Amino acid sequence: MARILYYLIIKPLSFLPMRALYVLADLLYLLMRCGLTYRKKVVFSNLSHAFPDKPDEEIRAIAWKFYRHFCDLLAESIRLFSISEKEAIARFKVVNTEVFDALAAQSRSALLVGGHYNNWELFAVATDPQISHQLLGIYTPLTNAFFEKKFSESRSKFGLILVPKKKVKETFEQFKSQLTATTFAIDQSPRKSQRVYWTKFLNQDTAVHFGAEKYAKDYNYAVVFGSARKVKRGHYELRFELLEDSPKDTPEGAITERQTRRLEAQIYEAPEYWLWTHKRWKLKKP
Repeated sequence: MARILYYLIIKPLSFLPMRALYVLADLLYLLMRCGLTYRKKVVFSNLSHAFPDKPDEEIRAIAWKFYRHFCDLLAESIRLFSISEKEAIARFKVVNTEVFDALAAQSRSALLVGGHYNNWELFAVATDPQISHQLLGIYTPLTNAFFEKKFSESRSKFGLILVPKKKVKETFEQFKSQLTATTFAIDQSPRKSQRVYWTKFLNQDTAVHFGAEKYAKDYNYAVVFGSARKVKRGHYELRFELLEDSPKDTPEGAITERQTRRLEAQIYEAPEYWLWTHKRWKLKKP
């Protein structure tokens, strides 16, 4: 079934120009407005808790702006299966490579932190060719072996090296003599068994993965925040910000707190571009 879906629908659609795929996105959005809304309760619950002072009308307005963007994301993600490197870079431009150029001049690697904001799939495809460091992407493999293979091939075709979450430690050791930028998605919900840092995020008690801070301290890698901005439909700009240059000298939890506050500020600035369908607050504070 997975092969049929890929070869008969996804792959052929990926050859269409974006203007044609956006027609499909518009139709999908119309269906959502007519009642076929994906995870509607989750989206409205997340928004209501994140913005308790906003009236219901404003919450609804943000929700539908999010769904408008979400439909575009699906269309853009389909295009990635056939996109060229030139088009990917044109659609997702790094505007300040000097942050990584300066680290390269010091022979220093970095952790690149950020959230599921704007188009993270396009980030995975387009970023490595534009920076001096080898981009490593930590991810959770799909359970379906066929789609795992196809998605991995698509994401890594322009240089990204994917790192399954179970192989993070050995990968840091493997690449410690090379210039790398290892990506950490800092807005995923941890499991109960994982080490977490508790803080307030979007007005709620939130458990944050401690991994980025741990590896930053262990290897003294600089911590860089990646902030993507949507310029227009299908076009984004990525800007880097150096959050911490000397991780070993920072107090416990300081890096995790700083990166969380930066992501939160980004979401507050334009909330419709964050992934509100995500069940972020599954883990409750003891």
